[in-house]
Amino acid sequence: MDSMNGKKKVKAIGVETFVFLVILLGGFYLIGHKMGVGMMFKTMMATAHDLLLSTVFLIMAMAVLAGAISGVMSEFGAIALINKIFAPLMKPVWGLPGASVTGAVATFLSDNPAIISFAKDKTFTQYFRKYQVPALCNLGTSFGMGLIVTTFMIAQGEEFIAPAIIGNLGAVIGSVVSVRLMLIQTKKYYGDAAEDPYDETLTAEDLEGKNEFRYIREGNLFQRTLDALLEGGRNGVDMGVSVIPGVLIVCTFVMMITFGPGEGGQYTGAAYEGVEFLPLVGQKLQFIFEPIFGFQSPEAIAFPITALGAVGAAISLVPNFIATGVALPNDIAVFTAMGMCWSGYLSTHIAMMDALDSRELAGKAILSHTIGGLAAGIAAHFIFMLIG
Repeated sequence: MDSMNGKKKVKAIGVETFVFLVILLGGFYLIGHKMGVGMMFKTMMATAHDLLLSTVFLIMAMAVLAGAISGVMSEFGAIALINKIFAPLMKPVWGLPGASVTGAVATFLSDNPAIISFAKDKTFTQYFRKYQVPALCNLGTSFGMGLIVTTFMIAQGEEFIAPAIIGNLGAVIGSVVSVRLMLIQTKKYYGDAAEDPYDETLTAEDLEGKNEFRYIREGNLFQRTLDALLEGGRNGVDMGVSVIPGVLIVCTFVMMITFGPGEGGQYTGAAYEGVEFLPLVGQKLQFIFEPIFGFQSPEAIAFPITALGAVGAAISLVPNFIATGVALPNDIAVFTAMGMCWSGYLSTHIAMMDALDSRELAGKAILSHTIGGLAAGIAAHFIFMLIG
């Protein structure tokens, strides 16, 4: 089949055309019928505008600072030191070489795709067997935007510092579940070749004991520090810009199916009005969510649902949730865990698996990570209950 820029060539009009139109027009009709068409579009624009000004720029500011920290840590070997410290944990716990912790740290400081640059570096993949490399997608995604998610939660108030830390522990547990499930699948997929070195130029003996090294910038200490800070910060700007579509599109839609009309039960076209669909779903499933996640408000389910596609959009829900009493400290712990562990994996997993030359395993990676994210939220809830 012909293709161009990664897209397939198909018939101009097909069954999916009519299915799409029915879903799109049906969705607009149902929302517009309740809110009024004029109020629906007015609320849509007002919500997107407020999210851009009050949320996106805050996320971008934190991304710039996080990127700068990441840059200098990499430049001066701090990430390599972290690798040395945590290497003894990686093999028995995650089933991956010690070097993989560097990729996890990189995604924690930036975003999911950061681990791909490591997977393309032979000085990194020299430690890996063939079946282990596809699992890097699950490992990296488990910690994607972790620093931003954590600092965003802490920034909401002192009472959320401990829940944010607990959420990080939950994400670690979720990552172990996700990676271990994925390794079971990749071992089956590669069969007899699973234990072969990922780098085909190496032998089995080369997998152990290689000298490690890193690249540094030219110039003196001051120049290297400044370059690392500015380049890292620039990466933060790129990340901040990249989350704009996810925040404005996904979060606006989620807001409009989460919250209800304005004061007095009337629609005014103000930001954050909606048709209260997710709370209805949450109420029906509250008997599940309350015992496993500890959610006290049905609206809280909007966070993990949004995090599936864009964690930047998901965290933008939090200030409003806290202000309206939807999110309590336990919820912040669960939000942090699931936000980090899922971190928009539905929108990145296929591209990441493709970059790892493992696109045929994308379905298994998504299934493993779905279970891992649920495990992260459950773990955070029970850890919070034990400590609290």
